Amino acid sequence: MRAAPARHPMERRSDWYTHPKYYEAIFGTDTEKEMDFLLGVNQQYGTGGSLWLEPACGAGRLVAEAARRGLEIVGYDISEPMLAHARRRLTPAQRRRIRLSQSRMESFSAPELEGRVDLAFNLVSTFRYLDSEAAARAHLESTRRLLKPKGVYVLGFHLTEYPRTTFERERWVGRVGRDTVVCNTREGLPDRRRRRSPMRNRLRITGPGKDMLIETEWFFRTYDGPQARRLFRLAGLNLLATYDFDYRLEEPLGRGSTRLDRVFILQPGVTS
Repeated sequence: MRAAPARHPMERRSDWYTHPKYYEAIFGTDTEKEMDFLLGVNQQYGTGGSLWLEPACGAGRLVAEAARRGLEIVGYDISEPMLAHARRRLTPAQRRRIRLSQSRMESFSAPELEGRVDLAFNLVSTFRYLDSEAAARAHLESTRRLLKPKGVYVLGFHLTEYPRTTFERERWVGRVGRDTVVCNTREGLPDRRRRRSPMRNRLRITGPGKDMLIETEWFFRTYDGPQARRLFRLAGLNLLATYDFDYRLEEPLGRGSTRLDRVFILQPGVTS
């Protein structure tokens, strides 16, 4: 009788941001589509210029794609493992046009860039990590100051359905070499008073000689439509258009849309 293959004990980790290659196996699948959308937004709503900024650039998938297309990029992120991964993926020629640094979203400062950035972008709900109105507003205001008067900030995150009574779950499957990566994300019930909802992500990585579970828990700040629009107004940003995560430039969302995944096209305006 043929012996069963030996099973490896499951290794447990607690922070998916220290594992960039597995993180990107899940969230790196729409890179070209997202970049095509950003280029279209830049032409339709913005300056069409080539100096871009990515707050919370992570492992640098969009930074690398923008560099490949000849853009000049400034990016920053709080995670040094992510930034190290981002730097490794750039060619020596690209590194001369890319500036990456470590910073939090609410405290990033670059006086030499004020009024010079053509387009800033932050997608897939990273903005919701900012856990207070003050932090969110500080980030928006500092980003606004870096934009040209006709520059745009493309900001994507999920709105909150406060009345819901069930958890929201999403599942994705990706691959890294011979490893399979299964991602399960759960968002708990939102607390309207405290403006937050509990999040849990589980990455299960299996492959030859490997069985790993990376489980990360945190809280996301919550926004419904009026809360988001009020914050943009207070931060001095005009809302030009809204899209969803399908990134179809020819199909902006109407005011009555029930989609919770939103991409907001913002431009410097008059502060309230």
